[in-house]
Amino acid sequence: MAKKRPTCRDCHRVLEADTDACPGCGSTSFTEDWAGYVVIVHPEESDIAQEMQVTEPGTYALKVR
Repeated sequence: MAKKRPTCRDCHRVLEADTDACPGCGSTSFTEDWAGYVVIVHPEESDIAQEMQVTEPGTYALKVR
């Protein structure tokens, strides 16, 4: 089984494995314990992005533990 990519605990952005700080919010608190993801292309037109308070396009985890 492949290892999950790290995810920011603060903004839920799915990150590259070698990331030192989240490019979205600047946090350094990451986890690999997450489930589900959504790719948001146009956050200004997305109900899910509004619900998640996402303002930048990207890949986001739905549930972060």
